Amino acid sequence: MQFSHNPPAIFLMGPTASGKTGAAAALVSRLPVEIISVDSALVFKEMNIGTAKPDAATLAVAPHHLIDLIAPTSAYSVASFRADALRLMAEITGRGKIPLLVGGTMLYFKGLQEGLSGLPEADPTIRARLDARAALIGWPAMHEKLALVDPATAARLEPNDVQRIQRALEVFELTGEAMSALFAKQRNEALPYNLLKIALVPSDRKVLHERIAIRFEQMLKDGFVDEVKYLIEKYPTLTAESTSMRCVGYRQVLEYLAGEYDFAELRDRGIFATRQLAKRQLTWLRSMADVVELDCLNPELNEKIFNEINQFIKIIN
Repeated sequence: MQFSHNPPAIFLMGPTASGKTGAAAALVSRLPVEIISVDSALVFKEMNIGTAKPDAATLAVAPHHLIDLIAPTSAYSVASFRADALRLMAEITGRGKIPLLVGGTMLYFKGLQEGLSGLPEADPTIRARLDARAALIGWPAMHEKLALVDPATAARLEPNDVQRIQRALEVFELTGEAMSALFAKQRNEALPYNLLKIALVPSDRKVLHERIAIRFEQMLKDGFVDEVKYLIEKYPTLTAESTSMRCVGYRQVLEYLAGEYDFAELRDRGIFATRQLAKRQLTWLRSMADVVELDCLNPELNEKIFNEINQFIKIIN
C-alpha cells in the first residue's frame, strides 16, 4: 500500500473491558494492519491472567508487538515505549501496512503523539522517603500535599492513586516545578503520520462495570492467585511497590496472600480497583481532541470500526 502524504496510523483506545483486543484481532483479517500494544501491563512476561493478555490463539492470528518484553522485576517507561513504538511504526509502514496501536495506557498514547516532557528519571531515595511518609499519614494525605504544589495534577488523580501521586511529588522534589507545568512546556514532537483516533466508550457505564466484574471473577477462576504466587516465588524481590505489582489486581492479590483480607474481599477490591482504572481511562479519553467515539456495547462495533478505518484510508489517499 502506497501513500502520497504522511502514512496513516490508527489509535484504538478505550477503558479496560471495552473489547479492544477482540476488535483489533477482527481487523487483522480485513485490513493491512499490524498491532502495536499500548498497555503498560502487557510488557511484563509471565503476567498473563491478571493483565488479560491475548491468548495464544488470538496471537496466532493477530500478532501483537510490545508484549512480553521484560521480567516483572524490571521497569518500562513512557520514553521506552515511545522509542519502541516509533521504530515499529516505521518498520510497519515500510512493509506497506498500517500501524494499529491498541490499548488503554493513555499516558503512552499521549507521550507518543505529543512528545516527551523531559521529566526527570526516578530517584529511589526520594521514592523511599515518600513511601515512608505515606506509611505514616496515608496516601490520601499525600494527595492533599500534592494539591498544594500541583493542584492541576492532583485534580485529575484519585486520592488512592499511589503510583501517580508518588511520581508527581517526586517530580516536584527533583525539579521544583509542578508536573502539570512541565507537561505544559513539553516539546512538541509531532508524529509524521495521519492519525485516526478511535475511542471505545460505553453508552451505559453500568454495563461496563458488569463486564469488569465478570472478567475479574473469571480471572480468579482461571488461577490469578496462583499466578501471583508463582511470580513472588520466582522473583523474591517483588513487593507491592514493584512497578509490575502496581498493575490493577496484582496489588490486591498480594495483600490477600499476605492475609490482609479474605477471598471475598479480594474479589470486591479487585473489581473496585479495575472500575477505578476504567474511570481514569475515560477521563483521559474525554480530554483528548479529534477522537471518533464509538459505543463499545454496540453489537455491530467491529463493523463500525472497520468502516471508520476504511473511510479514513480512502480520504487520505
